[in-house]
Amino acid sequence: MKDIEKYSDQAIEMIMTYGPKLILAIVVLIIGLLIIKPVVKGLKSTMNKRNVDPSLVPFISSIVNIVLKLVLFISVASMVGIETTSLIAVLGAASLAVGLALQGSLANFAGGVLILVLRPFKVGDVVETQGFLGIVKQIQIFNTIVNTFDNKRIIIPNGPLSNGNIINYSTEEDRRVDWTFGVSYSDDIDKVKKILIDEIFSDERIIKEPAEPFIALTALADSSVNFQVRVWVKAADYWPLYFEKLESVKKRFDKEGVSIPFPQRDVHLYQEK
Repeated sequence: MKDIEKYSDQAIEMIMTYGPKLILAIVVLIIGLLIIKPVVKGLKSTMNKRNVDPSLVPFISSIVNIVLKLVLFISVASMVGIETTSLIAVLGAASLAVGLALQGSLANFAGGVLILVLRPFKVGDVVETQGFLGIVKQIQIFNTIVNTFDNKRIIIPNGPLSNGNIINYSTEEDRRVDWTFGVSYSDDIDKVKKILIDEIFSDERIIKEPAEPFIALTALADSSVNFQVRVWVKAADYWPLYFEKLESVKKRFDKEGVSIPFPQRDVHLYQEK
């Protein structure tokens, strides 16, 4: 009988001690779970509005959801009276060990997140980065896949890619085309300028914004007189115009008798007596 009274008294004491804390912890847990749900939903909505890659949205949302719930559960356990210091220390040590083991992968993951959020390029853009020039085919969590113009597939880790220099040839709508044409010192420079104007400036693909077409004699080189020609075109017309005008100017020079000099070397032979 005494044992029953003893245990009853202990039970009543525990209920009086831990009951309010347990009820408060349950209330906090329920409210916390109710708050986390709209927070994660709002995060998804924000990422969708910012055109974040669809494959990244559920991944980031899941990570945020897990982290928030983990923090909530640790807080609730602390409110009940459970010692959480050791648990946090174990979790911290485990996280450190995993982070060190996956250091490269985590850097690539972080780089992939930055690329997908900041969008320095998108699928289909022509980019030059990490020593490669090609078309972006896929942007994945850990890697970006670029196909070179001779159809080689390059897999570039997102870590160094996000921290390195990126030249995006597709971002701007307009691009400037530059040519340098060298002619002989004996050729009439006014005639050469007229040929270049006729062959290049008359093309309908050339636009006058952001600057007018430019032509000027820019150098008296060792073996040639060099003319610089600059025009603005739509990005899609850059390479077609560049190659077509190289060919048409060469044909016109040949037709008009304008010579394109090339380096020559005179060799003198001396006969020993």
